[in-house]
Amino acid sequence: MIDVELLRAPLCHTPADAFREEGALVCHEDGGLAVRDGRIAACGDFASVRASFPTAPVTDWHGGMILPGFVDTHVHFPQLRILGGLGRTLLDWLEHVALPEEARMADVAYSTDTARTFVRALVSHGTTTALVFGSHFAPATAALFDAAAAAGVRVISGLVMSDRLLRSELLQSPRDAHRDSTELIRRYHGRGRLLYAVTPRFALSASEPMLEMCQALLAEHPGLRTQTHINESVEEIAQVPSYFPWAADYLAVYERFGLTGSRTVLAHDVFPTDSELARLAADDTSIAHCPSSNAALGNGIFPLRRHVDAGVRVALGTDVGGGTGFGMLKEGLQAHLMQRIAEPAGLNLDPARLCYLVTRAGAEAVGLGDEIGDFSRGKAADLVYVRPPSGSPLAEVLSRSQSMVESLAAIFTLAGPESVREVRVAGETVHQL
Repeated sequence: MIDVELLRAPLCHTPADAFREEGALVCHEDGGLAVRDGRIAACGDFASVRASFPTAPVTDWHGGMILPGFVDTHVHFPQLRILGGLGRTLLDWLEHVALPEEARMADVAYSTDTARTFVRALVSHGTTTALVFGSHFAPATAALFDAAAAAGVRVISGLVMSDRLLRSELLQSPRDAHRDSTELIRRYHGRGRLLYAVTPRFALSASEPMLEMCQALLAEHPGLRTQTHINESVEEIAQVPSYFPWAADYLAVYERFGLTGSRTVLAHDVFPTDSELARLAADDTSIAHCPSSNAALGNGIFPLRRHVDAGVRVALGTDVGGGTGFGMLKEGLQAHLMQRIAEPAGLNLDPARLCYLVTRAGAEAVGLGDEIGDFSRGKAADLVYVRPPSGSPLAEVLSRSQSMVESLAAIFTLAGPESVREVRVAGETVHQL
């Protein structure tokens, strides 16, 4: 049995917040990563790490780069097969594309196959942890948890709950939602690498009794996460006062029912008020920025600078299937591009900030910042080995790169699943090409 394995390759990670600290990106051109019992035993220049573990077997991964495992903070598993539904607004897309497919999750065989394909798609793109919207059906949500457990991936998910406005097949009473959620929590929360997230779909589709039930679940079961949507489109926001006339804004709906805080991730927030930003920061609530989805559905350009300046934590989400795929590297590139055209209000996303957004920022958002997100000693060895195929454009770019920062920028620009050669979670290989 191998006590310590030493991985040798160029490597980068962000042990600090790249938006707030200079030098947050740490790179080693000839890097060494020592892994013992699924955890990081040491990280640094190969020579220094080798000196600490002189007899450890070495896995030589030169020709590529090691990065921390990617964390997707917003993705919908039932929407796998509807990727590419372009040319619609959010609410139109929901009615005619997303929700009909989500209704198909009532078929257990269909949802089980979808779950397995979904999990394979995550790991093949380098995602080791995902905060996932489950299904409106408990058996389908269970199928997702089972698929994640079998694959060894970290998945945080939960039954999606709605009791109005959606298709009738997707509606559930608060009492039934509480019953089904409680059983799913009993079966999966804290099992291996799985965690549970209370998941009201969004305020418009959840009545006050349903939101009260969500609050009750959080009180009854310590350690749960919360996820939902906020301020995604102008059309959506305009309808909130009709259903919650007492609410000063969209965020106030969730605040009333205790659905904000350090273990809450709200997706999108394209159109926040200044007051909402201040309260998000005060409550330590995280935002999942989904740039591909925002562009594909025509919702707008995310005000990243306003969030960062207000002190709001932001991470990235692919938002499959409103987005354009599972690639967190591609999502980082899209975030960069959208911020470039947001000038003068945009915020430049250099390679350090991109690396932070797809790794450590996501880990912090889902409440796992002490466990994953970078290569600090003692953290779980969640990692991605990226190496482009020989003769590919990315390989040619890397061959002439003058720095690790240049190489990292090229990886965000050009790398796809063909370059994700190996993915490990807690030191265990979950994907290999």
